[in-house]
Amino acid sequence: MTVAGIRTYVFHVDGMHCKACVLLTQSELAAHPRVLWTKSSLRTHSVEVRGDFGDKPLDEIVSELSPYLSQHSLSTTAPERHVDWEEFSVAVPIAISCAALFVLLQEMGVVNLVSGDNVTYSTAFLIGVVASLSTCMAIVGGLVLSISATFARSGDRVRPQALFHGGRIASFLVLGALIGLIGSAFRLNVTGTFVLSIGVALFMLALGLNLLDVFHWATPLQPSMPGFISKRALGTVNTTHTLTPALVGGATFFLPCGFTQAMQLYAVSTGSPVSGGLTMLFFALGTLPALSLLSFTSLALRTRSKQGTFFKTVGLLVILFALFNAANSLAAIGVVRPVFNW
Repeated sequence: MTVAGIRTYVFHVDGMHCKACVLLTQSELAAHPRVLWTKSSLRTHSVEVRGDFGDKPLDEIVSELSPYLSQHSLSTTAPERHVDWEEFSVAVPIAISCAALFVLLQEMGVVNLVSGDNVTYSTAFLIGVVASLSTCMAIVGGLVLSISATFARSGDRVRPQALFHGGRIASFLVLGALIGLIGSAFRLNVTGTFVLSIGVALFMLALGLNLLDVFHWATPLQPSMPGFISKRALGTVNTTHTLTPALVGGATFFLPCGFTQAMQLYAVSTGSPVSGGLTMLFFALGTLPALSLLSFTSLALRTRSKQGTFFKTVGLLVILFALFNAANSLAAIGVVRPVFNW
């Protein structure tokens, strides 16, 4: 259907793993001057683009739109979706080795990843590290690159990035304390705390299964922040002000990262503004090294040669963490024995 040269095109998107990818592709493609409207689908790994591109063939339109994407790529034909099982031959040993290392460090008392039925601050930091290398890198990394490109034109590179990360860490501390305070108002009993802990485990399990890119039925199981909140948060990048980077950094608390939302759910379950704030703070600190590297070195996001193996490794680690958290929650109410006597 054509109205004064305006048409709707459907392109396939490579590299979509989560709902953050959906929001990011929509936002980035909408920045093109010829694009009027976009809508991405995680289920079909595609995006609808409505705009006026004249009589250009689809291949030229793809070439024109692709530079606007920080992490994903477009194509005119649907790639054959298949599972590369060889990637698991590398991912499984790495995931098992990492898990064994975490257990060894816990046993040696070097770190305290688990304490009773609680997620410790060390664990929150570790989850932040994993998040920054996977789903958070998609949308937050896109914002980092956007800010870097915008302010680099004026020769100001360091200050905006410092404001972005400072605003992000501050918001996670303050808003984490706020949702912890909200949790305290419910005065959760043992059963309520157990239900929320199991909720965190199921949340992480859905995220891990989705990262494996094997069980496509798991895609819709991943909850996310309401779309209008996430879009408003992402829209802060278009605000023109000296403190815009800090505002954008603070708004990342509301973006659809499964790891962030799992930690937010746990922060509510603590029922404490101190514990909630510190949990989210340590999570944000865990994301800082990778995102800072992206900020100050222009680390490329398009390297794909080992991306499949990497996401499968992360997915397996997240699944192991989810299962351990579920077992730990069951042990806390006496249903099963503790997995480890720590």
